[in-house]
Amino acid sequence: MAATRSSPMNLALHEARAGAELGEVPVGAVLIDGATGDLLARAHNRVETQHDPTAHAEMLVLRAAAERLGAKRLIQADLYVTLEPCAMCAAAISLAHIRRLYFGAYDPKGGGVDHGARIFEQTTCHHRPEVFGGIEESQSAALLKTFFLSRR
Repeated sequence: MAATRSSPMNLALHEARAGAELGEVPVGAVLIDGATGDLLARAHNRVETQHDPTAHAEMLVLRAAAERLGAKRLIQADLYVTLEPCAMCAAAISLAHIRRLYFGAYDPKGGGVDHGARIFEQTTCHHRPEVFGGIEESQSAALLKTFFLSRR
């Protein structure tokens, strides 16, 4: 897949919106080859549609790219996700050796990067990506807020 004209975070936001239309919590993720800018994978949450508690957008793009590239480590890859990854996803990001993590909204309740377990700060963490939070934060947070307000 060649890189597109949209920014990676805008692509992730597009994925989040697509997930919301299916009744999924609106989280989108995009994995980019950091060396070439090529799009490696894109996904939105599929927890509800796949009946799989691990089908978070981050997990889906990591799986897709690893399969596509035939590699368990995605050393040059940069991950863009609309919400701070949970502890499960942060651990998978570490295991995949992702180069950089960019995320939108912070998640004080369920986040595992800047909140909660703070996976990358643990002494048992073998790989720590560079982390940049708050990218398109207001758009990411607004998607989530609208989604959950519509369900109350």
